[in-house]
Amino acid sequence: MQKKFTELTDSQWEVIEKFVSHHKPKKHSLRTILNAIFWITRTGTQWRNLDSKYPKWESVYYYFYIWSNNGTWNEITQALVLLERKRQGREEKPSVVAIDSQSVKSVALIAEEKRGIDGGKKIKGRKRHIMVDHLGLLLAIFISRADMHDGEGGVEMLWQLELVAERLELILGDGSYGGAFKEVAEGIYGWKVETTQRPPTEKGFVPQKGRWQVERSFGWLNFFRRLSRDFEKTNESAQAFVQLAFITIILNRLG
Repeated sequence: MQKKFTELTDSQWEVIEKFVSHHKPKKHSLRTILNAIFWITRTGTQWRNLDSKYPKWESVYYYFYIWSNNGTWNEITQALVLLERKRQGREEKPSVVAIDSQSVKSVALIAEEKRGIDGGKKIKGRKRHIMVDHLGLLLAIFISRADMHDGEGGVEMLWQLELVAERLELILGDGSYGGAFKEVAEGIYGWKVETTQRPPTEKGFVPQKGRWQVERSFGWLNFFRRLSRDFEKTNESAQAFVQLAFITIILNRLG
């Protein structure tokens, strides 16, 4: 895991240029715009405090907003996941995925209707629901209030798995996914759901077979200061920064 921000290399830019090339800024290059967005993601700095070597924050935010709402970040994420799986010698599409959620405390300026309280973890904020493959790479994501049940959030992601469903057979999750989520995944989509639960006698984090990858993926997000808390006014922005973190991770692996 690369811990320090670095700008896009020529080879990294070549990989993602085609996804954003339909937008042509008049004054600044798209590569510079993307570098600024990745810098915000890694450092966690407020938009208005964007480093002066980059374009004005309003210009950078404009493209961040456009790409967050037209599916560009999702498109780049999925393309990079396929590239990394091939580089690792795996089939392009996974046969097994893992699912879990992470509750994150939000800052005070976030509207109350965008936040909820996770009673189990005593966190007021949002919840990040994700599905990952065996390598821990992002396949699906959904952002909700922290008081949404994990199974309910999981149902909201199932349609995204249709994009990689050719080989998919099994979804691994904890006990939260044994109710309605299991019924929908198995009854409608035909994917088997296998749930496990930490033994009541165990304390703290206990790696569970087939699901430690998703816990590791949440761990990776700790290297991105923008994700240390939920600073975003909209769910779309919250989702975008998670996707940007995974994009950064995979680009660094690709070199």
